[in-house]
Amino acid sequence: MAVQNISDHITWGEAISSPTAKQKGISNVPDDNTLQNMKHVATNIFEKVRMHFGKPIKVTSFYRSAALNVAIGGSSTSQHVKGQALDMDGDVYGSPSNKEIFEYISKNLVFDQLIIEGIVKGSIAWIHCSLTKGTNRKQILFMYSKNGKNVYEAFTETRYRELVS
Repeated sequence: MAVQNISDHITWGEAISSPTAKQKGISNVPDDNTLQNMKHVATNIFEKVRMHFGKPIKVTSFYRSAALNVAIGGSSTSQHVKGQALDMDGDVYGSPSNKEIFEYISKNLVFDQLIIEGIVKGSIAWIHCSLTKGTNRKQILFMYSKNGKNVYEAFTETRYRELVS
């Protein structure tokens, strides 16, 4: 498979980057079908967010091979394994904020799952967004740590105002 960019603003290296994979010698290269899923997500989620804000946004996780997903303790149903999900962090560059990214996606884009992740003291650590080529659920969740465990909770506007400042 020839090395190429996934989209205008996501390089091949960013899309498959994983310190854990490198450290443990785990292959993290998608097959052609998964690569097509990744391009679909990049074009229809990431690039639309990037164009809207006109500023860089860090991709913190995109593709994860099944072995890598197990090694990091990822969900057995993780859409990262299928190339259907990416995690992004606008706060890395200062703007747009993760809150702004979440609000833009939730109000303007088609998505399968949108998760506000790593909420601590009103701040969002990153945004997880997935997209399929089929029917998309438009499911929104919160993920935060409670008593040392990750908790997933269904989105409500009231809870959003309580958790995120």
